[in-house]
Amino acid sequence: MLNSFFSRPAVTPGPVEAIIVGLGNPGRQYEQTRHNAGFQVLDHLAQSLSVKMDRLKFKGLCAEVNFGGKKVLLLKPSTFMNLSGQSVTEAMRFYKLAPEQVIVVFDDISLEPGRLRIRRKGSDGGQNGMKNIIYLSGSDAFPRVKMGIGGKPNPNWDLADWVLSTFSAQEMKCLGEAKENAIKALELMVQGRIDEAMSQYNS
Repeated sequence: MLNSFFSRPAVTPGPVEAIIVGLGNPGRQYEQTRHNAGFQVLDHLAQSLSVKMDRLKFKGLCAEVNFGGKKVLLLKPSTFMNLSGQSVTEAMRFYKLAPEQVIVVFDDISLEPGRLRIRRKGSDGGQNGMKNIIYLSGSDAFPRVKMGIGGKPNPNWDLADWVLSTFSAQEMKCLGEAKENAIKALELMVQGRIDEAMSQYNS
């Protein structure tokens, strides 16, 4: 009986109804960087659901879960940020899902750490992972959760260096609360309640 107590929760039979994608770069050296805010949200979500994202498929790490009353695939592309669309479109084709059924979580330099911006669809906003997803899928109709990571503190900073820097202790505290709110928003979005998620969690 002890073994069953520690086993993973059963996943509802049937097809995957939605995908939640977190964007980031694979590798331990990138784990705590600003650019990996999307990965960090998915890791937090997986931990809250007591699952491990350790299945290698669709050029990424993934897990099937019950979330928001739906069967959902959690996906972290392993292609590096700029080629995220390869992983996302492969999963979309496999499950025959439309962009509206794929929620993307990624970092946004125009928002301060701790702030969220939820959108039903839109442009890539200069985020290269989202840019590649839109390019390869031919659609910008992906619901998304943008995680604030803060802008460059100095205009002379190289943008790549900035997004690959780590958060300060105070920023990490703000990010912790933002990850909790992002999970609550994602649950509403999976249920199709995007307007509700926007009104409650946009900041």
